Amino acid sequence: MAPNETDDTTTAGEVEEPRAGRRRAARYIVPVTVMGVAAATIGLVPALADSGDPDLPDITAAQLIEKIAQSDVERLSGTVKITTDLGLPDLGGLESGLLSGAAGGEGGEGGSSADPSGRLTELASGTHTLRVAADGPDRQKLSLLENAAEYSLIHNGKDVWGYDSASNEVYHATVDEADTKERSAQRPPATPKDFAEEALKAVDDTTSVKVDGTAQVAGRDAYRLVVEPKQSGSTVGAISIAVDHETGMPLKFTLTPAGGGSAVVDVGFTKVSFDRPDASTFRFTPPKGAKVTEDTEQDRAHGGFGGKPERGPKPEEDLAKGLDGLRMLGEGWNTVATFDTGTGAGLPTEEAGGDLGGFLGSLGDQVKGDFGKGTVFSTRLVNALITEDGTVYVGTVTKDALVKAAEAGK
Repeated sequence: MAPNETDDTTTAGEVEEPRAGRRRAARYIVPVTVMGVAAATIGLVPALADSGDPDLPDITAAQLIEKIAQSDVERLSGTVKITTDLGLPDLGGLESGLLSGAAGGEGGEGGSSADPSGRLTELASGTHTLRVAADGPDRQKLSLLENAAEYSLIHNGKDVWGYDSASNEVYHATVDEADTKERSAQRPPATPKDFAEEALKAVDDTTSVKVDGTAQVAGRDAYRLVVEPKQSGSTVGAISIAVDHETGMPLKFTLTPAGGGSAVVDVGFTKVSFDRPDASTFRFTPPKGAKVTEDTEQDRAHGGFGGKPERGPKPEEDLAKGLDGLRMLGEGWNTVATFDTGTGAGLPTEEAGGDLGGFLGSLGDQVKGDFGKGTVFSTRLVNALITEDGTVYVGTVTKDALVKAAEAGK
């Protein structure tokens, strides 16, 4: 076999297998987190491959996974490009407006345009350029570059600052430095390394994991790790992770849909350095005349940068606790989550809901089955079925697979 063309396939037997329940929950949570990538801190986001095919020593999938696990990069700086294309309908800005409003961000009553919980939702769609820097767990900076403005989020010791140059508004919060490591461990997946670790938790007998050659990412040599479902019926085509040859840090995370076309999520460095950033990078003083909003609510967790973390259940346990009767149907990549909305009724029909019912119905496809009637809402990655009795089925599966799962779950 030629160098860099390793085609070994890793299954659960070669990777430490998580508990069955956690693995199934992870399968559901990962794509949902991908959809909500903007709502979480982007932190140290890397990725985006350059041209080139570097000649690197052979490595197996299991060895590359171990290399990722042992990576301990804490200092870096660079420029990142992130593109998210879920294929949501164009509703004239309604999507971004709802996301921002739900997060209590820009435009919210009494809110600040510098509050990160609102501003980072902008990354949920379209293409954006960011500058990122990190120096250990106590110092990070992310700047979202816009046409004629810039939004920056800075964590420096106990201080968290958000600054919107367009409105000249500042957000400030303080954090307990003793909780820094715990907060970092609890924040949702946001970097290629985070996504890679979550994706690898979902590895089981229904998954193929292999090394598929090499690549260059921002001028650095990397191996390409490919994770693919073995089952039919999943909307996930493949997950490609470019892993830095020297540090083992994932530099590229690309999720492509089974239906073809552009990536659903493509995140990456166009420039990267692992040298320690200058200390001045993380210093911030509110500009003269800026409106400063102080956040004194210590239990909030804004994008992983601010707020004191709550000790308690893990994310999938929180998810199960927050939904009525959450169950997992099927296995592997065809796992479907189902829960009851608790209302006893689904979406309003056109007859009962008037214009609203007709509008909502127009966004989905009407289906019938042993569960009765329902509406399927689709993106390029996640499909959701809401039945007339208020039961929800959601997963990274095709519409047909979702309907079959709903019928089997009744």
